[in-house]
Amino acid sequence: MTNLSVNINKVATLRNARGENTPDVERVAVDCERFGADGITVHPRPDERHIRHDDVIALRPLVKTEFNIEGYPSDDFMRLVLMVRPEQVTLVPDAPDALTSSAGWDVAANMETLTAIVDRLHEAGVRASIFVDPDPDTIKAAAATGADRVELYTKPYADMYPADPEAAVAPYVAASLAAHKAGLGVNAGHDLNLDNLKFFHERLPYLNEVSIGHAIISDALYLGLETAIRSYKKCLQ
Repeated sequence: MTNLSVNINKVATLRNARGENTPDVERVAVDCERFGADGITVHPRPDERHIRHDDVIALRPLVKTEFNIEGYPSDDFMRLVLMVRPEQVTLVPDAPDALTSSAGWDVAANMETLTAIVDRLHEAGVRASIFVDPDPDTIKAAAATGADRVELYTKPYADMYPADPEAAVAPYVAASLAAHKAGLGVNAGHDLNLDNLKFFHERLPYLNEVSIGHAIISDALYLGLETAIRSYKKCLQ
């Protein structure tokens, strides 16, 4: 069973454009779960341009499935996640002004820092996932930090998929096998959508979870949120 975690950042972006509370991020999170989502993902950034720290705090008691908080492990981010204690924290290497995640960690170069952060998360009872490119050596290094999972950065797959699906997915199959051999769970995310998700899921062994936001919220404009979520869930059957 591969779980679907819905990233609701784009809902917060739309809300913040007017400075009020429409759409209501908390209601959308509850509705996503009601429509079949297996988890809710948020990515609070330092400038709070979409999900804000107070959103994270308000969402914690509302999310009944799995709460996944992504972010760069700055002091502020770590204070927030250690206070909220979600089920999972996904560590990403984004610079504070990054528009979106664009690469995985160089784990070997950041081994000491990541190991210390993973230890802090484990002390708080939080699962630790590290955002990585589909490289077996990087995945082995992630296992050495004590992390529980890796999240595979899937934009390269999405970019290559229309031209050559098998070549696009091949590095991810190898990465999933390497992660499993190293004792890591496997998550994936970035630019997965209704066109490429089913093939990715069918080919990838040991895939625990996908985190999808932009595509689901975009599809919801045409399909409605419930139909969009159920359509993505169908790709994971």
